[in-house]
Amino acid sequence: MRIALTPGEPAGIGPDICLEVAGWKLPAEIVVIADPDLLRERAAILGFPLRIVEYHPEQSSTSDLIVLPVGRARPTRCGVLDPANAPYVLRTLDAAVAGCLSGEFDAMVTGPVQKSVLNQAGIRFTGHTEYLAEAAHTEDVVMMLATPGLRVALATTHLALRRVFAEITPRRIESTVRVTWNGLRDLFGIESPRLLVCGLNPHAGEDGELGREEIEIITPVIQQLAAEGLRVIGPRPADTAFLPDVLAQIDAVVAMYHDQGLPVLKHMGFGEAINVTLGLPFIRTSVDHGTALEHAGTGRARADSLRNALRTAIEMACRRAARPRA
Repeated sequence: MRIALTPGEPAGIGPDICLEVAGWKLPAEIVVIADPDLLRERAAILGFPLRIVEYHPEQSSTSDLIVLPVGRARPTRCGVLDPANAPYVLRTLDAAVAGCLSGEFDAMVTGPVQKSVLNQAGIRFTGHTEYLAEAAHTEDVVMMLATPGLRVALATTHLALRRVFAEITPRRIESTVRVTWNGLRDLFGIESPRLLVCGLNPHAGEDGELGREEIEIITPVIQQLAAEGLRVIGPRPADTAFLPDVLAQIDAVVAMYHDQGLPVLKHMGFGEAINVTLGLPFIRTSVDHGTALEHAGTGRARADSLRNALRTAIEMACRRAARPRA
């Protein structure tokens, strides 16, 4: 089993937490796609004993830190963003995607990127989910965050709130539910997933008094999918969708927009939760946190989310490998 790992923004905590991998006993070869000099510099700052072994596809190792070299444009200062290194971040992602698509890697795990510096460099970047979907030529993907006791899939991702209403269409709702349902079955091993779909408006529109999207868009799609045999209910008001008794009876919540579902999930498991992209032709998991520039090189960065993301990617890859071939 071979997993690609990208550290993300070089000025953030991504390199710090990737160093931790060298000391973990994981049942897979973890290949860090990064500038080896960046990792050496950060290890020296942190006083971290480090031995780097350059990655070779024909060899395998689960010791030391295995690195597929990708060079930066300029040296990095902890916590200081540099648009010159923005293309480097994307080159690491591209190498991971290429390896996953070719079968060289069984999955990819990503560290946090800084969207602002990528856009300052003239690169239109709204998030990993959208970038990976485009790189894999896959239209229907879903961003889902997961922590013990809760999984939240998003119908829309990184959009200004004023744009969300225009994006809530029958096709978007149907695609999100189908991709989430299939992902829970194929990657998480849930034979018959149970989904709860949130409404868009307060009180799920309150019978049309607070908006008609539930009546005209969301409910008809749910009824259609339920008639096909998918276990899906809703639309449920978001303010009651996350009650413990409700969550105990479902496998995932489908939220209409980013800040409808993720504040609850991050309250439950921030620092340990993970991000999963459903619908891609390969497995991708990620940490649930940002670049934390103020913690880079200080020794205060926690690697719990990265450890969970790697473990989940390995579990998913094993599950996929064990699936009977058609």
